[in-house]
Amino acid sequence: MQKRIIKYIFSFLFIASTAYSQVVYEPLYKDVYQFLRRLSTKGVIEYNDEIRPLSRKYIAEKLIEAEQNSGELTSVERDDLQFYKKDYYHELQFINNEKTDKHLEYFSSDPADRWRFFSYGDDLFKMNLSLILGYEIGSLDNAKRTHLWNGIYTFGYITDALGFSFDFRDNTETGATIDKTKEFSPVTGVVARTSENISDFSKTKIEYSKFKGSIATNWSWGTLAAGKEYFEWGYAENGLLVLSQKAPSFPFIRLDIYPVDWLGFNYFHAWLSSDVIDSASFYNTETEAVRFQYRDKYLASHTLFIRPVKGLKLSIGESVVYSDKLEFLYLFPLSFFRLADHYLSNQKNSAGANSQFFFAVSSRNHIKNTHLYGTLFIDEITLGGLTDPEKQRNQLGFTLGASTVDLPLENLTLTLEYTKIYPFVYSHFIPTQTYENHSYVMGHWMGYNNDQVYASLRYRFMRGLDVFLWGRYIRKGEQGKVEDQYKQPQPPFLFGLRTNYTYFGTTIKYEILHELFVRLRYQYTKTSTQQEDLSFTDKTVSEFHFAVYYGM
Repeated sequence: MQKRIIKYIFSFLFIASTAYSQVVYEPLYKDVYQFLRRLSTKGVIEYNDEIRPLSRKYIAEKLIEAEQNSGELTSVERDDLQFYKKDYYHELQFINNEKTDKHLEYFSSDPADRWRFFSYGDDLFKMNLSLILGYEIGSLDNAKRTHLWNGIYTFGYITDALGFSFDFRDNTETGATIDKTKEFSPVTGVVARTSENISDFSKTKIEYSKFKGSIATNWSWGTLAAGKEYFEWGYAENGLLVLSQKAPSFPFIRLDIYPVDWLGFNYFHAWLSSDVIDSASFYNTETEAVRFQYRDKYLASHTLFIRPVKGLKLSIGESVVYSDKLEFLYLFPLSFFRLADHYLSNQKNSAGANSQFFFAVSSRNHIKNTHLYGTLFIDEITLGGLTDPEKQRNQLGFTLGASTVDLPLENLTLTLEYTKIYPFVYSHFIPTQTYENHSYVMGHWMGYNNDQVYASLRYRFMRGLDVFLWGRYIRKGEQGKVEDQYKQPQPPFLFGLRTNYTYFGTTIKYEILHELFVRLRYQYTKTSTQQEDLSFTDKTVSEFHFAVYYGM
């Protein structure tokens, strides 16, 4: 069944690609996202970034729009605009319907005078390839740490039909203080390799690889894609409630429909890693090793985007995490997932799935040079509990934020956010249906039963030179037990002994050439842990890192 469904999906993707145009999604780590976000806050461009990644062609369209309004840009932004345009040479040609002259370059620049490791283009096939190489050295709590990574990133277009991308990188981290799980951190979680033959390997060294890529096509009112990628949903600078880059990337199929300018629809279905062993799958191999498998786990999500007036975006979405086998009702984009769950489970909780609702609002430049935004994530809500405290069992989280640019100085961005996540959001009593991939939460990196105040200042001194100052304060309660999640009333917010975290950090980054960076970053962390007598014990650590990297 599963193989047939996948076969049908790719067959449709191939058939669609023979008639339509190509799409390449831009990696989420690219600085162009920050650039366009800033211009949209000023009202220079109309920017639809409710769900990311975005296509390179769409980004190129926004660069053209920015150039048409270049009088509203600062001198630094105009320099950035010309710099980014060189990176979207092929896409700008598509938009302008220009004919591409055949070229073939090794270790040289492409026709836009932008150095690339390899670049090729003609009327039928276009491809760019970049090496990925980076090294970071630093210290945490006076202990040395290093991070070495390498790989390749390539993307291209096949005629006017298909776009493709491929991104692979290998990572090695060493040091006595490396973060082996990256659990309570915005850093993407990893699935690390270990060695049973070297006793101290897992103590001082971890190795892991990351891969993502996609193949996609689009037409005048829609896009269809398949691959393995990260997704972001909504707005926030220091943690996203619905979908973030906290969990490892996952395989997906994606459909975007935009019939008119003021309305859009997104659907995707993902294959997740449950990390739950299927006890029925054990069997011995010829070498007497035990073979086993993990339980299947999936995520389906759809969102409706409404843009009633310029600069105002409203988003409403629903998702469901389910397990064990593929279900057509979750593969059908127009299903009401919660009611589909009632149908499939026969209203039996232990046979059901885990559904969520989420909402977002974004207002850009209605207050001059200001972006106001908010997100609400509902994992579970008991309507009776809104008026009767004894029936309260409301598992939800929300973020409110504001960002302003060019005030009081040009090229300055100020951001302030507050996030609150009530107990047991993202969790579930069935371990294959938690809101997680590879045991990392797919939403906000803090998890549940906590709140956060966050502020940042970003200043762009010149093209490519960015200074970023930030701070956050987090209050976190205990995790509790699974049975506590289903009590009425639920445990209060910040129940249990509390841990408070205070962070201050700065990052200085300079892009010397396209994709060639140097970076300095510093972070101070104070952890205050509450004791049984309700007093707090404090621990402070400082870390400093320097990195040189190409490609990412």
